[in-house]
Amino acid sequence: MPIEFQPSKRSTLGVEWELALVSASDGELMSVAEEILRAVKPDDADEHPKIKQELLLNTVEIITGICSSVADAKTDLEGSLAELRTVTDPLGVEVMSAGTHPFAQWAQQKVTDKERYAELINRTQWWGRQMLIYGVHVHVGIDSRDKVLPIVNAMLAYFPHFQCLSASSPYWGGEDTAYASNRALIFQQLPTAGLPFQFESWEQFEHYVNDMLVTGVIDQFNEVRWDIRPSPALGTIEVRVCDGVPTMSEITAIAALTQCLIDDFSQRLDDGETLPTMPPWFVQENKWRAARYGMDAIIILNDKGDERLVTEDLAELLPRLAPVAERLGCSEELASINTIIDRGASYQRQHAVAKAHDGDLRQVVRSLVAEMRAGVPQQVR
Repeated sequence: MPIEFQPSKRSTLGVEWELALVSASDGELMSVAEEILRAVKPDDADEHPKIKQELLLNTVEIITGICSSVADAKTDLEGSLAELRTVTDPLGVEVMSAGTHPFAQWAQQKVTDKERYAELINRTQWWGRQMLIYGVHVHVGIDSRDKVLPIVNAMLAYFPHFQCLSASSPYWGGEDTAYASNRALIFQQLPTAGLPFQFESWEQFEHYVNDMLVTGVIDQFNEVRWDIRPSPALGTIEVRVCDGVPTMSEITAIAALTQCLIDDFSQRLDDGETLPTMPPWFVQENKWRAARYGMDAIIILNDKGDERLVTEDLAELLPRLAPVAERLGCSEELASINTIIDRGASYQRQHAVAKAHDGDLRQVVRSLVAEMRAGVPQQVR
């Protein structure tokens, strides 16, 4: 099956941010997405162009248009978030984002009444019904199909960096899982989710998709839910690694890191370089280490098996990417990665809030809501 890739302007950007709808009074999830989506829908349209429905009725997603810079993406997201709040605030609904809700029970959540969601649940059953999770997806434009798979494969070496920085799902159903990102391991239970295969050619990729269609594993390409995947219709590489993050500064920092890495790889390909790859078994181990240990993960760096603490590798990576960030106009946002390191990733901040309040996870939700309002990670007092 031929898959046509529609090239995009190099390193353009799109961001998708999944948001939980919670009660302003007690932090419980609220299944009010349909009411909210009706209220924000323009009169002359079937749906809002940038505020979308999701699998569960306790969730909405805000998406950007095609942006030339991280600053443009931030402005876009801020506009949609402000519009969303004109509806949610009067209803006593707050929005927050984390990989999981700290104490909600998955079995009590309502699924959006839509055929594709019903089919997903019908097929995946117990695992599908547990998808009480939230994520961030970042698209970066690619100007040539020949670059797509080499960049996807090279990006896998940085999977743990994204997972650790965004890790925000230490709690599941009111219990501390001891994982920084429980979401990472839950989501990969879906068919075709998890780490991508490392294809050497576009023809191999097309063969895989055809096999999945012929055998009924998928009905359409977007059901390939890899953590990093080509998006042929949009002309992008989509990085889907990250847990939902609570603040605008974190989402723009992660968007900047994504844009800079992919643009750097794109330039290296233009310069005739062969991009480095890692064995799949190292990539898989890195995913588990990042999900389990977060910012304390010792990650595998290369095909030789060299290892380093993830924060130490970030300390070396950020200066290397600084010229790329300057060229792309996202130096300030990329530097905000250091704020995440200094103040802790969300899972660390959530643990600190719980400890300060004798394990009260409602206080954790309150802190996530406050961070969303503030736009920056908060110091735990």
